[in-house]
Amino acid sequence: MSRIAPSFAAVLLALGLAAAAQAQEPAISRQVLPNGLTVLVREDAAAGVVAMSLQVRAGSRFESPTNTGITNFLHRVMLRGTSKRTAVQIATSYEDIGGLLDASGEVEAAEVRGQALARHWETLLGLIAEVALEATLPADEIEKERRLLLGQIKARADAPFSLTFDTMLRDLYGAHPYALQNLGRRETIERFTRDDLLAHYRAIYHPERMVLAVSGEVPRDRVVRAAERLFGRMARATATPAEAVPAPSPKGDRRVITLPAQQAQIVVGYLVPSLRDPLYPAVRVLAATLGGGMAGRLFVELRDRRGLAYSTGVATQFRTGPGALIAYLGTAPANAAAAEAGVLSELERARATPATADELARAKAYVRGQLSMDRRTNARQAWYLAYFEVIGAGWDFPERFGRAIEAVTAADVARAAERYLTQPTVVVLQPATPQQ
Repeated sequence: MSRIAPSFAAVLLALGLAAAAQAQEPAISRQVLPNGLTVLVREDAAAGVVAMSLQVRAGSRFESPTNTGITNFLHRVMLRGTSKRTAVQIATSYEDIGGLLDASGEVEAAEVRGQALARHWETLLGLIAEVALEATLPADEIEKERRLLLGQIKARADAPFSLTFDTMLRDLYGAHPYALQNLGRRETIERFTRDDLLAHYRAIYHPERMVLAVSGEVPRDRVVRAAERLFGRMARATATPAEAVPAPSPKGDRRVITLPAQQAQIVVGYLVPSLRDPLYPAVRVLAATLGGGMAGRLFVELRDRRGLAYSTGVATQFRTGPGALIAYLGTAPANAAAAEAGVLSELERARATPATADELARAKAYVRGQLSMDRRTNARQAWYLAYFEVIGAGWDFPERFGRAIEAVTAADVARAAERYLTQPTVVVLQPATPQQ
């Protein structure tokens, strides 16, 4: 118990701090500009900084095997030159205001983000708008970024855990785009031309699919006026029918990967519902009972009691389409068979043995505590606001989700386990045995 208590105490402390601060939580305003761009402002005078997140509804969720990685590639290149500044001048501009600027394409959204001293908020907003609206995609900079991305893709493929996890996503989702990595594949990154990137840039950057979130010591009304001045001339896109997305097709079998590595990796995955499903909060609590830090069943049984795991946990994500619950464990090669059997046994036990009152309370505190702790900075506040608004869940989704977590019962968790912890898809990375 002594090894579990500190983790649980930390979560409870975070919840206590969150509850104490709730009454003082800065107000959030939402305004939709005439052209459809949504502006969210969270005025927070607690620190003299400002963070901004400009997100667009684009990412690997909307890609295919033929153009996978294009959104992230585009956003990396957008930072490398605009109609007004070179890459070096962009970097100098944000460093001059004590800040930083970055961009990337993820699964459900792509983002241009920045931070600076609060008194320079208008300069920062101007830089973000410039990168988003006036990127020139210089040919030589495209080649620099291409080389960097190819290196990242290779590094990810060479890392045992990442390779195992990515293989799981492919086996779990099949033809669904959630099987794709936001970095893309070597073949697609090598093939993309400037014209490809430019066409994608023009296709996705339309105001009705964009959200700007600002958090920090800023004047709300002036931020909105500045956003309208900078983004107000953008034109809405002509409506196009949404493309059909292939349904996920989990293999529901076992795959073994063999390559040189120090540890064996065991990954077990299941499809679960989207964040919009009424049972989704129960799925997240179920995941926490299994892999919620040092109190989760996997840690207690497989690491503490049996010494079979170097590391273990359960991964889940906020997805607008079919989600995934993925249990993972790293272990010594000699223990791989016992560890795999142990993981599968604990997942089956979750269906047969309901969570106790203590487990339920601990898991709910863990989920809510993690959500609170991840929003401690203005940068994360801005990301959360923009992300949930741009995917259609609403900027206040985290608060509503927290209340839904608190309402989850043991019966809800049992129902989630019974419904979704069936027919596991298993990927095992077994270290190669050196040839004699």
